[in-house]
Amino acid sequence: MKFLVMSLIGTSGDAAGGRSTSPRQRFREVVETAEFTEQLGLDAFGVGERHSPEFLSSAPTVVLAHLAARTSSIRLFTTVTVLSLLDPVRVAEDYATLDHLSDGRFEMIIGKGNDAHQSELFGFELADQWDRNRENYELLHRLWREEGVDWSGRYRPDLRGATTYPRPLDGPLRVWHGSASSRESTELAARFGEPLFSANAFHPQARYADLIAHYRQRFAEHGHDPARALVGAGSGGVHLARTSQEALERFRPLWEGYMATPAAAHNRSPFTSLEDAVERGPNLVGSPEQVVDKIGNYHGAFGHELLAIGVDGQGLPVAEQRATLELFATEVAPVVRRDFPSRAWADFPRPAGGTVRVLAEHGHEHEETDLVGAAALPG
Repeated sequence: MKFLVMSLIGTSGDAAGGRSTSPRQRFREVVETAEFTEQLGLDAFGVGERHSPEFLSSAPTVVLAHLAARTSSIRLFTTVTVLSLLDPVRVAEDYATLDHLSDGRFEMIIGKGNDAHQSELFGFELADQWDRNRENYELLHRLWREEGVDWSGRYRPDLRGATTYPRPLDGPLRVWHGSASSRESTELAARFGEPLFSANAFHPQARYADLIAHYRQRFAEHGHDPARALVGAGSGGVHLARTSQEALERFRPLWEGYMATPAAAHNRSPFTSLEDAVERGPNLVGSPEQVVDKIGNYHGAFGHELLAIGVDGQGLPVAEQRATLELFATEVAPVVRRDFPSRAWADFPRPAGGTVRVLAEHGHEHEETDLVGAAALPG
């Protein structure tokens, strides 16, 4: 398995200690966390996108460009790019530029978003977010594979003979499709034969396992080799300590604080206590041995080959964040890598050119959230 450390650059600072952190310091902490991730030998670092006062991740391209200069080997991800809000032409240009600046280390996870405030800020109707995400991706997919693109859609002006620059460094960038609550995302990923990334944040395992199973089924039905279906997954909140009691004690105020927020109410998590969330949900809170067992249990249900963890976004002191990352890298990652080898990157090179034809519209499910919500959980 490969490991992706991710952040939405939350503004809560040291919630456990009752202190706030300035935006300048938060950005510095995120940069240092990415550098530390590389030093620990983990595989990737991701920055999410959110346009709300609780987060500083409104300009992930800027942050990732800086990280490209401060790191040399880890992959760099968006976790996620809220494609429903953005102009695909601008996205094609920005992220192809990042592709060059990172020497081809960049990958994208797209999602439709889950924050009504964001849609209002950009002047869109929340009800259209699935349609905009799908249409914007259909265009983005073409722009990275074709020159002289002719395009006509509902959500942006028509294009005639359009070519975006720069062209990606070495063929189209790899795009993962963020999935949390609806078959819209699993269908889009399967149709294009591309990887799926399950949010796996707020609900019991079965909810996400059902969506992943739908992705694999539709992947084959769209004519793709089932063995080429690639899945990643989030992990809710993450906190490691030498004993489960210590981990729960330190994580509890963060979890309880999060559960009192409107975001938690919006996602309708069914867990009644932290113990319940750790027992029935995806949270990786406990000793290294417990976390290894938990990851193995979820791998049995998901078959995922990339795991995302977030430790720096919601209020732990920096020293404690680093301690969790170090325990994960030294005592969890080696065991999981041995037990669950990943084909990601080695056996899944960057995609070749070519397009997928636009199919007739399928049913739309307007449910709770998408991957942007996954990194919003404390940890």
